[in-house]
Amino acid sequence: MSLLALGTLAYDDVYTPYGEVKMIEAGSCTYIAMAATYFVQPVQIVSVIGGDYNDDFLADLKRRGADLGGVEVIEDGKSFYWAGRYHDDMMGRDTLDTQLNVLADFQPKVPAEYRTSDYVMLGNLTPAVQSSVLDQLDHRPKLVALDTMNFWMDSALDDLKAVLKRIDILIINDEEARQLSGELSLLKAAAAIVEMGPKILIIKKGEHGALLFHNDELFSAPALLLPQVIDPTGAGDTFAGGLMGYLAASDDLSFDNLKRAVIHGSAMASFVVEDFGTRRLQTLDQDQIDARVQRFASLMHVAL
Repeated sequence: MSLLALGTLAYDDVYTPYGEVKMIEAGSCTYIAMAATYFVQPVQIVSVIGGDYNDDFLADLKRRGADLGGVEVIEDGKSFYWAGRYHDDMMGRDTLDTQLNVLADFQPKVPAEYRTSDYVMLGNLTPAVQSSVLDQLDHRPKLVALDTMNFWMDSALDDLKAVLKRIDILIINDEEARQLSGELSLLKAAAAIVEMGPKILIIKKGEHGALLFHNDELFSAPALLLPQVIDPTGAGDTFAGGLMGYLAASDDLSFDNLKRAVIHGSAMASFVVEDFGTRRLQTLDQDQIDARVQRFASLMHVAL
């Protein structure tokens, strides 16, 4: 199986209480692909970059199993850029600068060889751009997942509701779930969101784990306490990449396997926060991933 991933390849400046980095490779597709390729290959990336993007980093992504045939290169343009500073508690952050650059006029072009993908991850971009990727596919995929954010709920709600009718999994955090649904209770929020289209809802709760809703079943995944969180940037995208990579590799959409996918996504996200950007993801091996998954499993085991 392959996984098609839409999103950004970007540069970030990140400031946290543990240090700072400038012009580090980042973006939703970067994190999604870096996590997913540990489970499934190829990860077919649909994105856009400027001529300034690091060729060595792209080569490393390709070596890991990313297919860059859907990455448009604007040679005289600059890649998407974001700068942010995290608060001392690492829960909040302030955006210092955002430069859309080549992303401002991005119209995704899905290569012909990508159009039969059975698994699709639509990273956080405008809902109209997410829909345009689905419009180019040759058939209805087995599973389409989508990430979004508060900004699109404020500025493009009608387009967001339209694309929600076309997907299977929505991945958002608890604040976004409350805003989208208008409900304070996450249980009521989940019911309202499922009525909008997605059959499966995953609500991320940061350091408090994640909730998986499917039909009448609910799974609460634990969070792993870490001695130090260096950089939370990209944790949600890494979670999505691990989740969808695992599902595409196993090709099993049962509720039990969805639970396993959530744990594998959580494990990958727990790694990425241990260093800036994708540095930690670039040093992993399968034994480390398996051991981290087992740590999550041990948090859920109880003999009654």
